[in-house]
Amino acid sequence: MNTPVEGFSKLSKSEKIDWIAANYTQNPEKSKQLLERYWNTDSAIQKLHDEFIENTISNYYLPFAIAPNFLINDKLYAIPMAIEESSVVAAASKAAKFWLSRGGFKTEILGTEKVGQVHFIFSGRTEKLRQFFNEIKSELYSNTASITKSMEKRGGGINDIQLRDLSDKIDGYHQLHCTFETLDAMGANFINSCLEQFAKTLKEKASSYHDFTEDEKAIEVIMGILSNYVPNCLVRAEVSCPIQELNGDNVPSEEFAQKMLQAVAIAQAEPYRAVTHNKGIMNGVDAVVLATGNDFRAVEAGVHAYAAKDGNYSSLTHASIEGDTFKFWIEIPLALGTVGGLTSLHPLVKLALEILQNPTAKELMQIVAVAGLAQNFAAVRSLVTTGIQKGHMKMHLLNMLNQMGATESEKLQLVDYFKDNTVTNASVKEALEKIQSK
Repeated sequence: MNTPVEGFSKLSKSEKIDWIAANYTQNPEKSKQLLERYWNTDSAIQKLHDEFIENTISNYYLPFAIAPNFLINDKLYAIPMAIEESSVVAAASKAAKFWLSRGGFKTEILGTEKVGQVHFIFSGRTEKLRQFFNEIKSELYSNTASITKSMEKRGGGINDIQLRDLSDKIDGYHQLHCTFETLDAMGANFINSCLEQFAKTLKEKASSYHDFTEDEKAIEVIMGILSNYVPNCLVRAEVSCPIQELNGDNVPSEEFAQKMLQAVAIAQAEPYRAVTHNKGIMNGVDAVVLATGNDFRAVEAGVHAYAAKDGNYSSLTHASIEGDTFKFWIEIPLALGTVGGLTSLHPLVKLALEILQNPTAKELMQIVAVAGLAQNFAAVRSLVTTGIQKGHMKMHLLNMLNQMGATESEKLQLVDYFKDNTVTNASVKEALEKIQSK
C-alpha cells in the first residue's frame, strides 16, 4: 500500500523520479527511462523548464506547428500553434488559404479593459459605506502610487474604482470593482498587487472612520483578486466576400451560404451545439495562446463566460447575408500579454512571437481571434458540406497507424490508399491486416 511522502519538494529530481516510479508505476525502470528520455539535452533549457513549476520530473511535449497564409488587415502572417489534436492546424491553414484570395481577415480592437475586485463584508448601511468610500477613493489611488508608477509611464494604470453593493446575494457582501489598463503585459501580478493595497487601505481607513460604529469599523476583507472575465477587453475579427465566391466543396454558393447561416443560428439557439461549436473556436484560440506563452485556462474561462453573457450559452461567431455579400465574424474577450512571464523565458515562446513579427498585446489579440474564426469557419464548412469526419479522420490516420504498430513502409502504402477511401478504425485495421498478411 502506498504511503504519504514527507518533504517531496526537497528531493532532487532523480529522487522524485525514483519515488514516483517505485510507488506508482508497474514497471519502475521503464517509467524512469521514459521520464529521463524527455529531459532536454541542453542543460540550460532543462533548468528553465525545471523552474517554471514545482516538483518537475520531466517535460511534456506538444507539437509546435505553423499555419501559414493568414492575411490580417493586409499583412501576411504565419501563425504558430501548439496543440495535439489532429486536423486543427490543417483546418486553420485551409481557411487561411480560402480567405487569402478574398480579402483576408479584418480585425478591430473594441476594448482593452481588465478587471479586479476586492470582496468584503460590511455590516452597516450601504449609504454610510458609500459616503466613506467617496472620502477615501483618492487615497486608494495615491496609496498604490509606487505600484502603478512604471505602468503609468507607459500609458497604463488604474482606470476606475467603483463600490458595488451585492448584499442582496450574500448578507453584507460588497466589493470594490476595479478596472485597469496593462498595455502589453497580461498584468496579473500588477492587478493583484493593486488590489491587495486597496484592501489594506480599506481596512485601515475603516478602523478609524468617525461615522462608523465599532461593528462597522471591522470591515471583513475576504479577498482581492483579478477576474478572468474581461467583457471589455474585446476584439472583433471578420471575413466577407460576394456569395458567388463562396464555393463550398461542390455545394452551390447560395446553398452553401444559407447552410452556414443556419449552422450558426443553431449554435446560437442550442447550448448543446454551442458548446461544441465554441470548442472548435477554442481549438484555434488555445493553440496560439499556448504557443505564445499566455494563460489558455484564463482565456477559456473568460471566453465561455462571455458566451453566456445574455443568460444562455450561445455561439461566439455570427453570420449574415447582406445583399449579395456573405459575412462571418467573431467578437471575443482576450486578455493577453507579449511581455513578462514565459514570453521572456521560454525559448519557443520567444521564437513564436518573433515569427508573429513581435506583436503588441493588441496585435496578438487580433491574431488569436482570427485563428479562432478561421478554425470555426473550416469546421462549420466541413459540417454543412462533406461532414466533419472525412477530413478529420484522414488527419487522424497516422495516429491510428501508430497505435496499430504499422511500420514506415506500411504507413506510406496506407496513406496513399486512403487518399481515395473512407477512413474508419475498422477500415484502417482491415487494410493494415491485408498488407501484413502478404
